[in-house]
Amino acid sequence: MLDKRVTEKEAFDFHSKGKAGKLEIRATKPLTTQRDLSLAYSPGVAFPCLNIEENPELAYDLTNKGNEVAVISNGTAVLGLGNIGALAAKPVMEGKAVLFKRFADIDGIDIEVDTEDADEFINCVKFLGKSFGGINLEDIKAPECFIIEQQLRELMDIPVFHDDQHGTAIIAAAGMINGLHLTNRDIKTAKLVVNGAGAASIACVELLKSMGMAHDNVILCDSRGVIYQGREDGMNQWKTAHAAKTDARSLADAMKGADIFFGLSVADSVTQEMVLSMADQPMIFAMANPDPEITPEAVREVRDDAIIATGRSDYPNQINNVLGFPYIFRGALDVRASTINDDMKIAAAEALAQLARADVPDEVDAAYGGTHLSYGPDYIIPTPFDPRLISAVASAVAQAAMDSGVAQRPITDMTAYRSQLSSRLNPIASALSFLYENVRANPQRVVFAEGEEDRVIRAALAYRNEGYGTPVLIGRDDEVSQKIETMGVDADSGLEIHNARLSSDNKKYTDFLYERLQRSGVLYRDCQRLVNQDRNVFAACMVACGDADAIVTGATRSFSVAFEDVTRVFDARPGEQLMGLQVIVGAGHTVFMADTRVHEVPSAEELADIVTQSAAYARRFGHEPRVALLSFSNFGQALRDSTQRIRDAVAILDVRKVDFEYDGEMAADTALNHDLMQKIYPFCRLSGPANVLVVPTLDCGSIAAKLLQEMGGGTVIGPILLGLENSVQIVQMGATTQDLLNAAVLAANDAQS
Repeated sequence: MLDKRVTEKEAFDFHSKGKAGKLEIRATKPLTTQRDLSLAYSPGVAFPCLNIEENPELAYDLTNKGNEVAVISNGTAVLGLGNIGALAAKPVMEGKAVLFKRFADIDGIDIEVDTEDADEFINCVKFLGKSFGGINLEDIKAPECFIIEQQLRELMDIPVFHDDQHGTAIIAAAGMINGLHLTNRDIKTAKLVVNGAGAASIACVELLKSMGMAHDNVILCDSRGVIYQGREDGMNQWKTAHAAKTDARSLADAMKGADIFFGLSVADSVTQEMVLSMADQPMIFAMANPDPEITPEAVREVRDDAIIATGRSDYPNQINNVLGFPYIFRGALDVRASTINDDMKIAAAEALAQLARADVPDEVDAAYGGTHLSYGPDYIIPTPFDPRLISAVASAVAQAAMDSGVAQRPITDMTAYRSQLSSRLNPIASALSFLYENVRANPQRVVFAEGEEDRVIRAALAYRNEGYGTPVLIGRDDEVSQKIETMGVDADSGLEIHNARLSSDNKKYTDFLYERLQRSGVLYRDCQRLVNQDRNVFAACMVACGDADAIVTGATRSFSVAFEDVTRVFDARPGEQLMGLQVIVGAGHTVFMADTRVHEVPSAEELADIVTQSAAYARRFGHEPRVALLSFSNFGQALRDSTQRIRDAVAILDVRKVDFEYDGEMAADTALNHDLMQKIYPFCRLSGPANVLVVPTLDCGSIAAKLLQEMGGGTVIGPILLGLENSVQIVQMGATTQDLLNAAVLAANDAQS
């Protein structure tokens, strides 16, 4: 079943626009001169080749082998799509590789092997093994997946891991550890029923037994019923290994008195009667996707003492493999583990369980509407975007590899290693994820002022489909409805359409606007005209009068026009400056730049305010601010009126005694090159390269931001409008559907503050 939160066109556009697919290869060394090329390739490359020939272990030091994982599939068991073949599986494998990079900074390389013959597949992977630090097997049907993994683990001296099996097992085990803890149970005596006997189910049973669960306390079921000792129908060696000595023959029989249920089967296979028959405080992990074996709502109707987990993100306690595989491989690669053994899997599960018991960071709480998440029945597993996952899980896996003797390069300082792990990822990615989850948990009404534009309509549909709230389109009803129909969207699309000219709220909005502007030379009929004819003004009045929460505009008009429209209705927030901020995300770094939108030549006082607001915004995204006030001059090299203004701003900040690092005036290269900064200007107050850049004029900010956007090779978020008393985001006229959606989510999030 396909997820209806996204349309086929949205998905097609996402994968096809710009560079096709989701991956590219980037050089990590400079390749600008002939000498660079001579070092990278011939003749310089001969030296590392000869060194590796003499000592193969040097491949980890001289190539990317130690940070490269092959994501390999034959496409025989893809997600919920089944046997779609190797080529059709490539988008999924690229997606898996992207997750490796996003969550653990591992370079995943997708490889699709076009054979269903297990021996051919094994031979192919075996001969590719020297290229990689690890092998992640993906979406291979049972029972071939068991054979392939087992043989490759025996043949290869690098980690081989079938995530469909072990990833689910590890995350489910983590949840079960905490479930046992909360219900005062012992794994040695707990009784488990597993419905489904595929790869993931078998792996769950094997892992839990290795953790101490008694063989006779586990009943495995398949479509034919209980897998019991002596059964012959539909059996294989893996099922036989876990056949139970029991009189139970059906799932209903097996569930009676059970402490724990693991579902890895099909929707609606568990009834309320079965739930009622379980022991006190049962643990029900209904992990079938997209629809669980029984919904949490159905469980709650008959049991108020159950601990429930599913595979879905819209319920608490999601069993999500992304909590495991990136960090398991991270730890394994960092100690050059020869395999991923049970000790490492158990360590990962225990680390996840312990993390769920720890105090939850504020940024994670914010993703759930500010409700403080705390260890308990509805929080037994960490959230996928918890920034602590990489340090907690990877370090535990690395330690287990060393303790079990499979680490070939042990880590001597685990404290330093954990710190290095924490700094490995850019925190803004997690922060943005929290932001999106926060809006999903606290839906908002967002007005899309240019509602007749195709890309605006698509953004509004995406906003609704993702569960962020109610999108409101401003436009002519017939025009918008026709375009929605042309897009192939149901007429009952969940989109509100408001025609400004015909709205029954016109008088209310006109009266509001006139009361606000009547002493600014504006007549009542002028206000009436603005409300009737200007969609931005109408949208702003909707928010001001409490009929909506936030606005997105700018797709069809310049920033200055849209800004003038909304500031007719809204003032600056008391004590703040109106300003534009852009976030530039590159490989391994994030820089915040302000003001790129509002102040043409800010005064020293205004610059100081911009610095303070920018620093606060950087902190919201998990960065400790180091602010550079930029100029063409470094620390008095050229005293001009323009540089004196910046020096005065620094003096104002000194008086204010702010709680973050700042300095200026300085040139951009000084600000971003800490080695240069320390060498020439050792007195500079910044302890590292600046991550917040405050520009001296609007010209500088706008030019720099757009140059970076077009040529910088990174991602530019924004411009983000800050300082208004109500939530408004003004996109650039060339904004894509995704840009508009991002702006809507930013606006919805700000509307809550």
